Amino acid sequence: MNLAEEKKLTVFYKMEPGCLGPQGETMIEQYCRYAQEKIEGLDENFVNWVIEPRFDKKLPEVQYKVNGKELISSMVERYLAVFGRDLDEFEESFNQKLTEMIEEFLDRKEL
Repeated sequence: MNLAEEKKLTVFYKMEPGCLGPQGETMIEQYCRYAQEKIEGLDENFVNWVIEPRFDKKLPEVQYKVNGKELISSMVERYLAVFGRDLDEFEESFNQKLTEMIEEFLDRKEL
């Protein structure tokens, strides 16, 4: 099942510059563009991904929205259940993918 764009879950993930090490502040925007391209196909039938730098610690690290409306975790759980997914597993899988992409990105930077 492929949903119309406005019905998809949009996951806003704000990346901390420190996750890229001591030089993270200078690379975080480039990394976010890299990660955005790499993550596009993940659960693309029901998820839109937005990966951005997190310079303001007051902003939440992760936000979920559908059609511009922010969802609380219980609503996200119900949404994901429609696709046979569990929120904890969904987040764990995404965080694992982010870790892999950070390693790939930093390996490329060392070339």
